[in-house]
Amino acid sequence: MEYRALGKTALRVSSLGLGCVTFGREIDEAASFAVMDHARSRGINLLDTAEAYGGGASETVVGRWLKARGSREEMIVCTKVSGNLTPERILTSAQASLQRLGIETIDLFQLHRFDPSVPLEDQLEALNQLVQKGYARYIGCSNFAAWQLAKALWKQDVNGWARLESVQPIYNLVDRNIERELLPLCADQQIGVISYSPLGAGFLTGKYRRDGEVPKGTRFDVIPGHQPLYFHETGWHVVEGLRAKSEETGRSMIQLAMAWAIGQPGITSVLIGARGTDQVDQAFEAEAVGLSEEMRAALNQL
Repeated sequence: MEYRALGKTALRVSSLGLGCVTFGREIDEAASFAVMDHARSRGINLLDTAEAYGGGASETVVGRWLKARGSREEMIVCTKVSGNLTPERILTSAQASLQRLGIETIDLFQLHRFDPSVPLEDQLEALNQLVQKGYARYIGCSNFAAWQLAKALWKQDVNGWARLESVQPIYNLVDRNIERELLPLCADQQIGVISYSPLGAGFLTGKYRRDGEVPKGTRFDVIPGHQPLYFHETGWHVVEGLRAKSEETGRSMIQLAMAWAIGQPGITSVLIGARGTDQVDQAFEAEAVGLSEEMRAALNQL
């Protein structure tokens, strides 16, 4: 486990972060507490949630855990605002998140997605006000393209506003779009990168087969919108190549895909979503074992 500077902030985040999307939605409070307890015991200090996760249920569970464990000072709490990002919406969302989380300041408050319907200047000025009011220590964004992030950074610099210190993109063996422009931009501007979905919402675990039925109860069954993102020729080519490497090495597809994501250059922290403590351990094992240069090169070529 490593601890890395997030952008130009004073925050040092664990190389593995805990994505809290399952809390209060896919697992109950007791199971969520067990996952957070285990993650904390293994050194994870980054908790990433959002108002959209379970309609606020995730934030509420995280807040109750922070209070019950007295662990506010040692954890870095991140959340996000979504929807129509008017200044009023951003302010009221932050206030509601603070109440659900039961904390005085959000360590990292992020725009969940780029909203072209509201002038970017208005959104960024509202974020700056959150920092000035003490509602947020730092601000960031999620699911921004490189040009959107670059435009935001320029406007913040011109106006002397607090800048976006991090971006949260999807990144795995199938979806590598950030390598073209976003990662070089972040390296140049010292922007933290908190990547998510290292297993492609479960696609890279090997449970799905080309021309096979989607297993009932899996994420791709419950949320069919995931299917077009991965069920295509490139996706199947990658997963079949990953399966071959798994059989060749005796290492699970999960471990290989996770180790690849964790060890990629330019990534500050990789978020893992977990329904149980065993999935937290899987990520730690993948990080500990890592990949040889030859194996990383072979997976890159997929």
